[in-house]
Amino acid sequence: MARLAPVFLERSLGAGGLLLAAVLCAIPARTHAQTVVTGAGGSFPAPIYSAWLEAYKKAHPDLQINYQAIGSGGGIRQILEGNVDFGATDGPMSDKQLQIYKDSRGFGIIHLPTVLGAAVPAYNLPGNPELNFTPEILAGIYLGQITKWDDPLLHEANPKVNLPSAAIVVLHRSEGSGTTYVWADYLSKVSDTWRSKVGRGFSVNWPAGLPARGNQGLAELVQRTPSSLGYIELSYAVQKKIAYGRVRNSAGNFIKADLESVTAAAAEVSAHVSDDFRVSITNAPGKDAFPIASFSWLLIPARIQDSSKKKAIMSFLTWSLTDGQSMTEQLSYGRVPAAMASRELAAISRIQ
Repeated sequence: MARLAPVFLERSLGAGGLLLAAVLCAIPARTHAQTVVTGAGGSFPAPIYSAWLEAYKKAHPDLQINYQAIGSGGGIRQILEGNVDFGATDGPMSDKQLQIYKDSRGFGIIHLPTVLGAAVPAYNLPGNPELNFTPEILAGIYLGQITKWDDPLLHEANPKVNLPSAAIVVLHRSEGSGTTYVWADYLSKVSDTWRSKVGRGFSVNWPAGLPARGNQGLAELVQRTPSSLGYIELSYAVQKKIAYGRVRNSAGNFIKADLESVTAAAAEVSAHVSDDFRVSITNAPGKDAFPIASFSWLLIPARIQDSSKKKAIMSFLTWSLTDGQSMTEQLSYGRVPAAMASRELAAISRIQ
């Protein structure tokens, strides 16, 4: 006789992001318990994590992994509080956070880069012309100093575009966000004023703008708000066909975010990443590098007490850094450089 058992489906949580959750359907009864693993964190990698978990579930029906995209700040908080088996973030944990975790448990957290992505300046203008943005323009807009689309600096960067005389509706994330961290980290590197007045962080005191929750929510707000500008993860812009601009990089070239330019951003630094894998690649060197790129990390306890969960997590992590990497390009993420992936696999093997 058949009984009910869980399988994966993806459902939208509106502006709150994505939840990979178990739903019930009838399948033949099993004679042993299913291993359940829970995680939470960034919406930046949610599309690829959704695809990975769906594919992995097909080959491992006895494993149930639930991932809730609540923002990187929430993912870090949940792993610190011990409410999930793993966290996810697009900005690394601080030394203080790592020490708090280690002091409370006697072992640490491993940062494992899973994919490369980018935060792009997405906008909603008549005809959506492809625009160029300089560091000065992006910092000026988010500082509230550039308020009109026909500002002289925008005209200078886009001499052939007929820019409207309309107010820029600035949009930003409302919750602790890894995409915010990447955006603010970039602005802190290219603008002394931003660095001194606002700085970097998962949440910042925005000088201007309207809030939305999650990459999904911010993307939808850009789509329905004329004259708006917001920062969203590249995959969301591509999948939703939202216009996004080129950004002038450290070599002086205006670069469109795509697989090649995001990968180029990691190329110069990947060989020099420290053993804890925490690294910023915003404003990276290289003539072809997109300047607002980042790794996305999974946060894994260095010791996992439950043997079945340990086996399941180590197996999934190994798969995501090998077979799973072949799925990244179709969702506009870059692969983890091979040399770094090899080092990560060694780190996974040392989980206790």
